[in-house]
Amino acid sequence: MKNIAVFCGSSLGFNDVYKNEAIKLGLHFAENNIGMVYGGGKIGMMGVIADTIIEKKGEVIGVIPGLLRKEEVAHQNITEMIVTKTMSKRKVKISKLVNGYIALPGGFGTLDEIFEALTLGQLGIEQKPVGILNTNGFFNHLIKQLDVMVAEGYLKQSNKDMLLISESVDDLISKMLNYKAPTFSKVINKVVK
Repeated sequence: MKNIAVFCGSSLGFNDVYKNEAIKLGLHFAENNIGMVYGGGKIGMMGVIADTIIEKKGEVIGVIPGLLRKEEVAHQNITEMIVTKTMSKRKVKISKLVNGYIALPGGFGTLDEIFEALTLGQLGIEQKPVGILNTNGFFNHLIKQLDVMVAEGYLKQSNKDMLLISESVDDLISKMLNYKAPTFSKVINKVVK
């Protein structure tokens, strides 16, 4: 994989375990020549992983909407910063730059971005792996909610299975490298396009 989008919080949370795992992911990216595409911030989880990759001479591309440029405190030392007009254009730009997506702990924005990536896969618009690094069980309740959605008939098990989940950086990246996108009928693909 050349580039992976990383969605994560603009805060560090209350437990250093999340920060430490973000550093591990950043080191893995740098050591394996994987570029990171992310929201462009220099604070919180975003800043930690970007700083880690930059310190190891890796590639980091930020994509930030103009309206958040000052609020998120844009990173000044990354490889490239792309400024978009809107949040939706940010997502489209990130999609064009990456071969997969990973979510680390974060808030509404993180969930919005990872679920949009899953939706694109569910509809067959993209065929990229989507993973969550489930550090310290952070996403356990979210995973349980997905199980409820399957049990109640709102989500197919095959679509839930598109979400790659691991507590280990190496295992998650391995799952992503071996990911095979589900095949969709031609009827679905014609409707989507």
